[in-house]
Amino acid sequence: MSEQHQLILCIVNAGFTELVMDAAKAAGARGGTVLNAKGTANKEAEAFFHLTIQPEKELVMILVDADIRDDVLHALYQHAGIDTPGQGIAFALPVDEVVGLGQAAPAATSQEASEDKPKEEGNETAQSDLDKDKPDQQKKPKRKLFGRK
Repeated sequence: MSEQHQLILCIVNAGFTELVMDAAKAAGARGGTVLNAKGTANKEAEAFFHLTIQPEKELVMILVDADIRDDVLHALYQHAGIDTPGQGIAFALPVDEVVGLGQAAPAATSQEASEDKPKEEGNETAQSDLDKDKPDQQKKPKRKLFGRK
């Protein structure tokens, strides 16, 4: 399965999110979400990387089309990477499904569609009422919106 979207996560020192978003937008990203975070690196990690690690961090989450992932990661490395004052690291994760970005909602199963239909006038028994009388093995399981079928 090829994913259409990728989630880029960039962890930077506090105060550098505008730099991260400017770089990402220049590479084609449209926006992001920022979370406050706290680093947990110890003195051995600081000695290994030869830098002082600021504990206050910001986590920038950027959802992008898969075809611009490498461009955005490269821009983040250039402008907010580990060798910059932001001391950022970035990585990408594949995203299986996305809703709420202007795409049509996932197709409903036939059971979900029948449950959404209003009851017809003069017909006191709707399809969802008929389904109650069916044995459990004949009922279709509801489709999970964010999980796999």
